[in-house]
Amino acid sequence: MAAMEQAYKSPVTKLLRFFESSRDQWKKKHHDLKAELKLAHNQVRAVEKSREMWRQRAEESAQRVGQLEAELAGTKTQSGAAAAR
Repeated sequence: MAAMEQAYKSPVTKLLRFFESSRDQWKKKHHDLKAELKLAHNQVRAVEKSREMWRQRAEESAQRVGQLEAELAGTKTQSGAAAAR
């Protein structure tokens, strides 16, 4: 305790209040940043999930378009062959 009294000129009670408030501010800052980081991680996860869903929908739509185009081409050739008779 003697070393601390020599290192600081202010009374110990004043130092104690200062260090406690400093610690409390640091803890609050840490918890706020931790909550902000958690929200950011959740947002990233939600965006990735949404992006994957839309990518899958686009792939399924492209596949369906290909099938319908092939079906249309088949129908056109059949109707063309029937008209030629």
